[in-house]
Amino acid sequence: MRNLLGPDERYGKITDINLGELWEKGIRGLILDLDNTIVPWGEDTPKEEVIEFVERAKEKGYKLALISNAQPHRVEKCGKILGISGIGYAKKPLPFSLKKAQKNLLRLPPSQVAIIGDQIFTDILGGNLLGFYTVLVEPITKRDFIGTKLFRLLEQVLRLR
Repeated sequence: MRNLLGPDERYGKITDINLGELWEKGIRGLILDLDNTIVPWGEDTPKEEVIEFVERAKEKGYKLALISNAQPHRVEKCGKILGISGIGYAKKPLPFSLKKAQKNLLRLPPSQVAIIGDQIFTDILGGNLLGFYTVLVEPITKRDFIGTKLFRLLEQVLRLR
């Protein structure tokens, strides 16, 4: 039985991810979290290295989507900069928005989708519930939504095991 809170892979930051290795594993679509995965919490403009990562992914043939529990206008602004569509107010880890991104934005089966995020209880749990490949990255900053800070304490306990 799969550990619903365990990621398939861990990286320091999104730009450390080996796109070639994911491709070899059959992954063709990437769902990217917004806050503390591709931009610092509360911001909506990605740094140049993230823009370059997204461009490399597109060149390799990946389909991409943004998904976040943040406000839709932030997702839209960041998505416009990156040239990808997204969904805000996603309510992760609930499956509805993740499934919508997988079916309508990526148009790929779950086995070909990876979700990349910085939170175990939203990104990793949500992705595992749907059968996605899950990639956990370290948060870009220590700044977080107050609710997220509480979940991060639980995450630290899980990481010690």
